[in-house]
Amino acid sequence: GCILDGKLYPFGEIEKTENCHRCSCSQEEIRCCSLYHTPIYDRERCKAVFNKKSCSYIVVEKDDPSKECFVYSRV
Repeated sequence: GCILDGKLYPFGEIEKTENCHRCSCSQEEIRCCSLYHTPIYDRERCKAVFNKKSCSYIVVEKDDPSKECFVYSRV
């Protein structure tokens, strides 16, 4: 298998790791890509909060986390 972030995964396709990546594990290598997109937003007024269960960010106001902020784009 392959070790990623201290955890052993079996050879083959890994749909979702604990850290929100999709990977392909072979005897030669492990290749991974993220399952989430990083938001672009007003960093002075807002903050991004990562949800590991859904593998996504929500962006909320720093002063009032109950209010979501506008996201310009995601990369």
